[in-house]
Amino acid sequence: MVTDMSTSSHTPVLLEETVQALAVQPGGRYIDCTVGGGGHAAAILDRSSPGGQLLGIDADPEAIKVARTRLEAHSGSSLFVNENFLNLQASCIRYDFFPVHGILFDLGLSSLQLGSPARGFSFQHEGPLDMRLSPAQELTADEIVNTYSENELARLIGTYGEEGYSRQIARRIVQKRPLRTTLELARVVEQATGGRRGKIHPATRTFQALRIAVNQELEHLEAALEQATSLLGFQGRLVVISYHSLEDRIVKRFMLKEARDCICPPGTPSCVCGHTASLRLLTRKVIRPSPAEVGFNPRSRSARLRAAERLLSRDELDETIEKLCFSVAGSSTVWKRPALLKEVRRAFSAV
Repeated sequence: MVTDMSTSSHTPVLLEETVQALAVQPGGRYIDCTVGGGGHAAAILDRSSPGGQLLGIDADPEAIKVARTRLEAHSGSSLFVNENFLNLQASCIRYDFFPVHGILFDLGLSSLQLGSPARGFSFQHEGPLDMRLSPAQELTADEIVNTYSENELARLIGTYGEEGYSRQIARRIVQKRPLRTTLELARVVEQATGGRRGKIHPATRTFQALRIAVNQELEHLEAALEQATSLLGFQGRLVVISYHSLEDRIVKRFMLKEARDCICPPGTPSCVCGHTASLRLLTRKVIRPSPAEVGFNPRSRSARLRAAERLLSRDELDETIEKLCFSVAGSSTVWKRPALLKEVRRAFSAV
């Protein structure tokens, strides 16, 4: 894959707000689930020094290379893994990196990805209809655009792009197939919608929908949030930066659900769900970039940050550690990390 992913073009969004929401402290252990160009990771490592550790995860192998190079000075306290955050818990178990003080998800595409025409994410550059975060994935935007039926395209663009002209766009795409480049697709969408009407390009929502579908972003996010909660230690922080309403809705609903004890349907005479709160909300309303940040970095304008803190008693901490550390090998059960209990109790059980 040919890309130009220089670190100079990468500007982390809501940087100070993120570090504060994570409550980064010296000696803390943190996970950046979408390490990208390493901007947030660099700030976390700086603030957690001395003794801080960071596990950086990204589905994009090029992003991992860039982050590793940018943070070479922190090589002794950081580990970078090319993996989708769908496999967050498995990665943490593999590298004995749990429980942790904080977990960050920055769900937007980085400037490094948007600025690389060969990736096909942007309609501002001529490039193939790819949109895969990882070259190991099979499904591409080209396959969706050129093989899906008109009804399938309309449903996908309407659902994942929240596009009011989804049927017109789908019909026009089918009429103009085959489409092979980003600019070809952008022109077709512009024709289908009657052209530009405001500041937002008419193809924005269609490109968003295709990218979400190619990478199964919403399904992976829901699964990863569940895993992240179980990996947080006592008073650990979960911080998520989203960029469109579909992502933010998933994050908001998840945090609200996990901040309640009973989640039985309204009208249930007595609680039968057995659910107990695992999170305490830190942000009742989303945190948005300041006007100054938007002026400096226009791509930050749609960012929304939500944060929550792990609720965990000492007994629950012990149970969580044992559950995560215990692995099954064939028909026998073995401890994956025998010394972990002692280590993490010392680090996390102080109130």
